[in-house]
Amino acid sequence: MGSPNNKPARIFSPHNHTSPPCTRTHQIGALLLIATTFFLTRLFDQAFTTCPPSSLNNDHSSPNVVHVSDGGSLSWPQRGYGSHLSLKIYVYEEDEIDGLKELLRGRDGKISADACLKGQWGTQVKIHGLLLESRFRTRKKEEADLFFVPAYVKCVRMMGGLNDKEINHTYVKVLSQMPYFRRSGGRDHIFVFPSGAGAHLFRSWATYINRSIILTTEADRTDKKDTSAFNTWKDIIIPGNVEDGMTKRRIAMVQPLPLSKRKYLANYLGRAQGKVGRLKLIELAKQYPDKLESPELKFSGPGKFGRMEYFQHLRNAKFCLAPRGESSWTLRFYESFFVECVPVILSDQAEFPFQNVIDYTQISIKWPSTRIGLELLEYLESIPDENIEQMIAAGRQIRCLWVYAPEFESCSAMQGIMWELQRKVRQFHQSAETFWLHNRTIVDRRLVEFSSWVPPMPLP
Repeated sequence: MGSPNNKPARIFSPHNHTSPPCTRTHQIGALLLIATTFFLTRLFDQAFTTCPPSSLNNDHSSPNVVHVSDGGSLSWPQRGYGSHLSLKIYVYEEDEIDGLKELLRGRDGKISADACLKGQWGTQVKIHGLLLESRFRTRKKEEADLFFVPAYVKCVRMMGGLNDKEINHTYVKVLSQMPYFRRSGGRDHIFVFPSGAGAHLFRSWATYINRSIILTTEADRTDKKDTSAFNTWKDIIIPGNVEDGMTKRRIAMVQPLPLSKRKYLANYLGRAQGKVGRLKLIELAKQYPDKLESPELKFSGPGKFGRMEYFQHLRNAKFCLAPRGESSWTLRFYESFFVECVPVILSDQAEFPFQNVIDYTQISIKWPSTRIGLELLEYLESIPDENIEQMIAAGRQIRCLWVYAPEFESCSAMQGIMWELQRKVRQFHQSAETFWLHNRTIVDRRLVEFSSWVPPMPLP
């Protein structure tokens, strides 16, 4: 047995290494390294951190809500979205596919995009136009993340360009000519349905585009079979189309009034259409005319407001009431932000855009539609003006997200839509009629390669 003094030295013992002496030069070098590291850290922090935003949330550090700076610059939260937009969207040309022009112009090709631009249908035209000019547009199908199918069917139908049966037949014909639609079962294809009818304008939507991404203002409309065309996990709620004259910065055709100069506590400015909630408000206004303005408006004639007159009345109350109409969504909700009137939602099933990043409790009130009456007016009257001003200020910050503005604008509805679309991008595409082989070749049921698929094709 060896002597304790003869134990082999441990390999990692510090005593095995001869450390050089620590000189004054070393000390100065270490100090310089620390100072340089501190300086570079501060420099990078300033370079990669956005200017302090005016958040909707009292907690300005919240990473999960959208921020709009005082200068109007949009900052989208990174959670689930990524640090920047990186999309390639292919927009089908109207002459590219037989039938697509009819969905845009009607059977005779006489309906213009300008004729469809105004009113609630305008979003289908604006989104199409903005995508055609977008930096995210690609003209190569093979590199596209998503595919946009343009159609103005709500407008075309209302103007007599196509009837319901023709719309259905034409959609099916168009889809059967899209190899990329068949490849993914429509999962990477985008459709816009801007009215309360939603995708039900295409009667066979449940058969053909039930997997596609639907951009719609309406999330609650159901058909006679009580089937909703909106799916929370794949579809996107978009803002309604507010009058362009009201969305222009500093030159809106009607300017907000100070709270102290507003004549009414609340208003509802819309037709009754036989809807219970609306009828209750009209009757309530007759009982309390000094608190609630709600005239019996008509579709035409002397009982109809012009656009300027409508917004002049809308701005004259602290709260703008938004009851359910033919469907759950209401354009009045969005319009109220541009006259700085706090929207009060009286539509229980209503859904709103960008809920992942906007806290709607800070910019609006939702009241049960079953409790429309004096109780509602008393509640609204109890809210201090200071709180109303806070809600108006918060709404003023994010209302740019309701505006369909060009891409050079720092905040717009299209930016919000693009962020939501980015979450829908799939790396892999498949459907019940898509198969693949060991060499990554995509084939159909007859083992025909994807590049050789010839329209018209059976749809998945």
